[in-house]
Amino acid sequence: MSDILFSHSYYYKLDSKQWRNKTPYPPLGTIYAASYMRSNGYEVELFDTNLRDSPNEISLSLKEQKPKFLVIYDDGFNYLTKMCLTNMREAAFEMIKIAKEQGCFVICSSSDSTDHYEKYLHAGADVILQGEGELTLKEVITAVNGGVGLSEILGIVYRQEEEVIKNPKRPVIRDLDILPIPAWDLIDMDAYKKVWASGNNEFTLNIATTRGCPYKCNWCAKPIYGNRYNSHSAEYITKQIQFLSETYGVNRFWMCDDIFGLKPKWVQSFNSELKKRKLSIRYYIQSRADLLLKEDTIDALAESGLEEVWIGAESGSQKILDAMDKGTTISQIYEATKLLKEKSVRIAFFIQFGYLDETKEDIYKTIGMIKELVPDNIGVSVSYPLPGTKFYDKVKDDLIAKANWTDSDDLAMMFQGTFNAKFYKKLHRYVHKEFRKSQAIYFLKKTLKRPSFLNIQRIRTMALYFYYAPTLIIDRWVLKKMQQYNES
Repeated sequence: MSDILFSHSYYYKLDSKQWRNKTPYPPLGTIYAASYMRSNGYEVELFDTNLRDSPNEISLSLKEQKPKFLVIYDDGFNYLTKMCLTNMREAAFEMIKIAKEQGCFVICSSSDSTDHYEKYLHAGADVILQGEGELTLKEVITAVNGGVGLSEILGIVYRQEEEVIKNPKRPVIRDLDILPIPAWDLIDMDAYKKVWASGNNEFTLNIATTRGCPYKCNWCAKPIYGNRYNSHSAEYITKQIQFLSETYGVNRFWMCDDIFGLKPKWVQSFNSELKKRKLSIRYYIQSRADLLLKEDTIDALAESGLEEVWIGAESGSQKILDAMDKGTTISQIYEATKLLKEKSVRIAFFIQFGYLDETKEDIYKTIGMIKELVPDNIGVSVSYPLPGTKFYDKVKDDLIAKANWTDSDDLAMMFQGTFNAKFYKKLHRYVHKEFRKSQAIYFLKKTLKRPSFLNIQRIRTMALYFYYAPTLIIDRWVLKKMQQYNES
């Protein structure tokens, strides 16, 4: 029996693209909240939906645990939860329904419930947490247990009789080190390791060193942690890494911050703390091209074990970057890529097509940048309007038929762009083929200069050139015809 049953609403099996990857990460935000509540004297359990087949499975856990509270607390560090995928919303509604049938008080915390709190209240949720949730959650549960009203609690939405009440926002936590380390013991680590092994992937855990992002890209929503940027100390993070290494034998990590290492000298301090504790790790991050060029950041990252950086390159057109309020330049992308490759750090690009007023010339500039720089990986998507952003406000009148993707492989254009959805889906496949072809040529040139560069994976990539090159001719012709049709 527990006081609180924690859960969340992301099911990898309901998102076929992510499930095929076989790289599921535990719900970090959820186990942060569970750990905080446990440190305040509550008995907690976790119904981890990540590897489950159906939301109906929560029924058994509720019957066994008999909790007073079900807390559906999504992992705010997982970018997939920001997308408010309808498969996951429907799963959340089903869990709410089952919990209410069993007499639970239901509390929700997620990007989707923040943006669409009325829908969650209508589905039966009692309280919606707005923004960063740990402190708010404790106050709500204390108030409910004490029979006290909710009117004075910051950062919540609830229904009082027939009226929806939205209380003022709560300030974010500035000293993140006050939080206990996440409740990793609630995770079935062996189950996660088994899924990673089934895809021949090296098991990797997710760690967040920061919360929030101070940059103002006008398509990026920040419903949980906002525009404030707060950081754990390097000592806190290395202590957690040491625990995970000693307890679970994990030495590879995904640093899932929106922006890693923005605080001045944090990366250098992190490197020193790892050395002090004699920890040898490998990790990968998200960052920005301009940030990577500051001070000796790349040197410290490489020395501390960085394997790969994903940057929001977004476009090879400066016009599009400026329209997005991205705050980076094409020259910074080129320079950061060059420096990372010199340090043998893998570089990967997030690419976004379909932004307002994008032309075919902008598209070709982006493809040209990929072919010239040959990153180690790319992630291609189309512009996705998220509530609370300037971009959403510009296109919201077009979102009558569809306002959210079903899953992360949906790729539907939900507003009227320069080209239609069929064109961008075809472009998505074409760009990946161009990337693989360019990578094959790059590997061949490197091998001719330095034969030791060759390995099995690179041989496979080079061999695929003979598949991609002929099909690209056809794809290029089809795209040209589709462009002409859109323009007519």
